[in-house]
Amino acid sequence: MFKKTVGDIAKLIDGEVVGDRSVVITDVCGIKEAKEGDITFIANPRYLPLIEMTKASCIITPYEVCSAPKPIIRTENPSLAFARVISLLSPDIVRYPKGIHKTAVIGENVKLGRGVAIGPYCVIEDNVSIGDKTVLYAGVYVGHNTKIGQDCLIYPHVSIRENITIGSRVIIHSGTVIGSDGFGFVAVEGIHHKIPQVGVVVIEDDVEIGANVTIDRARFGKTQIGKSTKIDNLVQIAHNVIIGENSIIVAQAGISGSTTIGKNVTLAGQSGVAGHINIGDYAVVAGQAGVTKSIPPNTCVSGYPAKPHNQAKRINALIQRLPLIVKRIERLEKELKGLEERLSGASAYNTKRD
Repeated sequence: MFKKTVGDIAKLIDGEVVGDRSVVITDVCGIKEAKEGDITFIANPRYLPLIEMTKASCIITPYEVCSAPKPIIRTENPSLAFARVISLLSPDIVRYPKGIHKTAVIGENVKLGRGVAIGPYCVIEDNVSIGDKTVLYAGVYVGHNTKIGQDCLIYPHVSIRENITIGSRVIIHSGTVIGSDGFGFVAVEGIHHKIPQVGVVVIEDDVEIGANVTIDRARFGKTQIGKSTKIDNLVQIAHNVIIGENSIIVAQAGISGSTTIGKNVTLAGQSGVAGHINIGDYAVVAGQAGVTKSIPPNTCVSGYPAKPHNQAKRINALIQRLPLIVKRIERLEKELKGLEERLSGASAYNTKRD
């Protein structure tokens, strides 16, 4: 537990205080769960009514909020400011492994930088290089000729296969597999024969990869993840995929082979991308969208097959009206049939008179 005044915290995050600067803060918490003594934040406008209801002693807010029944700290980016408060003031409860555990298996010609930590039952194959202050938790496997940079954090049961290159400050969460074989087969007389996958994977600096992600090695050349890209849990990235820097790949997204994703692209949850296409810089693919052809830069698409978002919304609105449209068509068909019967009857009557 820490003790800081609202004024002290405002200085740390370069914020503007509205209200009592002397209020003491002892903990951090979400706005719904907060209690007296806590500092919290609000970034999404939909949660603004909670300002009146929260029990927190101070709230970090956007500049658009001018007053509140308790002290506020106005900032340009409340979410980022709150993250800074947590990192600066909360006690560090995470305990990283230290040194090299006696059960670790380390091959020949392995180069370890200063301060490297290797947890229990890790396996490091021959000719691996690991940079300064990188931490490997228990049960990590690193294949031969793989290079890992400085200040990386690799959680338990991550598998990094042979000939992989990982930059610095990369975080890889549990269960992820880097460099598994790409899904390559050729069918001959109904039998699927495996195509050797002899390429590599390159993970650039400051990438974070969630739990149970699979990134396949290239058939030839490389599968590449650009710097500062963030990948959520349960994502599949196939062979020879190239992802640009600062992109966001959300949970359960799947990217087929030889597709190129630009920089600052967002693939939302459960979206799927076909192979051998391009997605331009700053494009957004909405959740569950199915992308079957290339997307220009600065485009937002949704639906299946993916279309420009406004067009997809109009189509979806029409689909929701289908039951009413069907009923209208059935009514019109009934009226038309009645009209045809009346016209047929009148025609037969006139023929009979003639």
